[in-house]
Amino acid sequence: AHDIFICISTGKKQTDTKRLKTENPEFYFKTEEEMYSAFPDFPDAIENTVKLAEKCDLTIPQPGPQLPHYEIPEQFASPESYLQHLTFEGIKERYPDVDEEKQKIITQRADFELKVLLDMEFAGYFLIVWDFIDWARRHDIPVGPGRGSGAGSIVAYALKITDIDPLKYELLFERFLNPERVSMPDFDVDFCFERRGEVIEYVHQKYGQENVAGICTFGTLKTKAVLKDVARVLDIAFSESNAISKLVPEGKTPDGRKINVTVALEVEPQLKEFYDRGGVYKDLFDVAAVLEGMNRHVSTHACGKVIGRSILTDYVPLIKDQKSGDVVTAYTMDIIEPCGLVKMDFLGLKTLTLLKNCETLIRLHSPSFDLESIPEDDEATFGMLGKGSSEAVFQFESQGMQKILKDAKPASIEDLIALNALYRPGPMQYIPQFIDSKNGKQKIQYPHPDLEEVLKPTYGVIVYQEQVMKVAQIIGGFSLGKADILRRAMSKKKEKEMAKMEVEFIEGAEAKGYDPKQAKDIFEMLKPFAGYGFNKSHAAAYSVVAYKTAYCKANYPAEFWAANLTNEINDTETLKNYLAHTRGEGIEILPPDINLSDKTFTVSDGRVVYGLMGIKGMGQAAAEAVINARKTNGAFSDFPDFLEKTELKSLNRKMLEAGIQAGLFDSIESRNRATLLHNLDTVLEAAMKKKEDEAVGQVSLFAEASEEVEANLNWEEVEGWSGSELLRLEKELLGFYVSGHPLDIYREIWNKTSNLDLKKIERSSSDKSYTVLGMIKNVRSLITRKGDRMAFAVLEDFNGTVELTVFSRTYEKYGHLLVEDAILGVIGKVDLSRDKPQIIVDEIKVPDELKIIGVPEIHIELVDDEYTEEALIDLRSFFQDIPGPGTLFL
Repeated sequence: AHDIFICISTGKKQTDTKRLKTENPEFYFKTEEEMYSAFPDFPDAIENTVKLAEKCDLTIPQPGPQLPHYEIPEQFASPESYLQHLTFEGIKERYPDVDEEKQKIITQRADFELKVLLDMEFAGYFLIVWDFIDWARRHDIPVGPGRGSGAGSIVAYALKITDIDPLKYELLFERFLNPERVSMPDFDVDFCFERRGEVIEYVHQKYGQENVAGICTFGTLKTKAVLKDVARVLDIAFSESNAISKLVPEGKTPDGRKINVTVALEVEPQLKEFYDRGGVYKDLFDVAAVLEGMNRHVSTHACGKVIGRSILTDYVPLIKDQKSGDVVTAYTMDIIEPCGLVKMDFLGLKTLTLLKNCETLIRLHSPSFDLESIPEDDEATFGMLGKGSSEAVFQFESQGMQKILKDAKPASIEDLIALNALYRPGPMQYIPQFIDSKNGKQKIQYPHPDLEEVLKPTYGVIVYQEQVMKVAQIIGGFSLGKADILRRAMSKKKEKEMAKMEVEFIEGAEAKGYDPKQAKDIFEMLKPFAGYGFNKSHAAAYSVVAYKTAYCKANYPAEFWAANLTNEINDTETLKNYLAHTRGEGIEILPPDINLSDKTFTVSDGRVVYGLMGIKGMGQAAAEAVINARKTNGAFSDFPDFLEKTELKSLNRKMLEAGIQAGLFDSIESRNRATLLHNLDTVLEAAMKKKEDEAVGQVSLFAEASEEVEANLNWEEVEGWSGSELLRLEKELLGFYVSGHPLDIYREIWNKTSNLDLKKIERSSSDKSYTVLGMIKNVRSLITRKGDRMAFAVLEDFNGTVELTVFSRTYEKYGHLLVEDAILGVIGKVDLSRDKPQIIVDEIKVPDELKIIGVPEIHIELVDDEYTEEALIDLRSFFQDIPGPGTLFL
């Protein structure tokens, strides 16, 4: 196992002769007895090793976080005075037109916060964070509105470290910095995913390359990874190792055991078959079981950076990545701060990039559009959310959340904040109460009338940690700092601390005139909520981002989906899903067009234009070369003209081949794609020769460049690709079909055999058996608690998609047919009890085996509701007089 572990670390196979290896099995710390046995003639030497060890005295200093020195402008005496200046200048900008009473509240809150953080000597920390966020904003890099409890600070809001008004949303500073419990503040900052690196580079330049570094983490050998690594070392074919790792079950076993190599062998018969082959396969599982869980390699923390007051080697050892050249601490995150370094988190949030791209697209036709100025009560936005149409909406995209949105019908950002906080393990049990109270189905109840103001925004349900703190303040007379200590004790179930604070809570309540018994009941009520409650500051910040995302989707759907597609341009699977969502919402997607497509996805007349970089195989350099050529030399007239006008060194044959196969040149070429590809080398060679001739001055005085190339070409026409081949290439390179759909050749059979309209599946009957013909996608098989195999899949037809559930008995009979992109007919009943309707499959058949059905169900919807009873009776009689084979629903 040790030898194979070395091979994993060095990237070698066990059969390689020139590799690092241990020549004997004694590379381990020996016991005292083993050492005396190995050196019987030198007992003094062995004793001297102990004496030497006793003389060694190494104490690694742990001074705690040492803030870097922040250089302030000369006119300010100290960082503290500069911070105060920035705060009150920011207050003027944030609250320009407030009355005297509101101004007094704002000033008192700012003074209080400044006193706390200055007493704790955190002025430098706030200035450092403010500085790099301010730099990002000045360089038009999107910054998140806040993350975590920091959004509860009015000083942070004034400095634009956060963008959430803590007074408006009743957020508490003490949840962020507790005056009664000194701890390092922690601002986690979200930046635009694409430009986060620029902010990090700024920090490197400002504080010095030797003072800033990443933080190391250790990558461990998890079950699937260790099997793949060991298989590679043992020279087992990649296809086999891939198949083996895919057989490893996800999650836990039916009896609750966590899956590891040994357990996987027990529960998956096909893995056991590999093991029973013996030889190299037995070695694979035996060695993998030993190595599983060990540290495989040093990695870099995704978003953490440390800044030192002086060079980092004064505090911690460093590691330099040989490939990237990045420097990281050799200590992990949990011990770097005690050693004297300050950690900052620079997170990349794709949603910020999405909103920026969406705003840019909208401004092409509405130049004054500003996401910071959108109304907070937009009917279209809340109407869309109330229908559960929240696909791709930040924090609200899951199917479970879509159902909750349908039930809750949110009407304000406060509602979104509450739902965001509730939709988590634990507090989810209170969602029905929240929804029923909000919608008037259940009377709103408060534990005490004095708590109405605190609990009114959440309809009597304690949702937030901040509410727990306010209840402790109102009833128990606690300061908010002490209330936060109580909240922490409750959430961590510190029984001794809770018992002591319960006495103080009841005494405080009694001193305020509350009944001791009722105070005890309220204290007991707080316990579970303190553990379940979510940080409102975080929920508020992210719900504001979610609202902006939803606003774009509801009001500018084409721009919204184009921005999403651009965001996921490098993630093939997500791109395919978003393409399907876009078309499913009735938005037309124009195929890639060499004269219309931009580098990323754009919008033209309400239609999404496919971006060049969305074509598989098209790199950024090639896409930029195409755009630059088009801007400089004008639109392309045909393929040779394209090659003439474009800088060929930025293109390669693979990119051109992908472009041809994806139909990129269809709009400028009368020749079919097969002919273009067949002649590619000839045309490319002619274009390159023409450019070489131009470089040395050998160019015709009369012929246009493209005309000359065209005249010298001898095109060899070939037969175009079949419809199925065109579709296959389009799906592979674009993620969707342009020329048609694989189901097209089955349309007649589909018309005669399918009796379920997937667009109106919610109108189906759960008692009736339906037949649907379509394409199978997203097949996932798994093992049940009984050890049987079942599967989930998606079926797509001309009307839409539906999820399929194939239980073990059906899977055993038809599972072999469930292949990605297969055209199959499924027969089963519709389950309407879940968030999304799905078909419970009873049978699966190939198209030719499906029975032809009669006329399917006919649904007639009466638009005008002013019909008299007599008119409806006449209508019913009319239909009864013309009976047919189908079922009519009126």
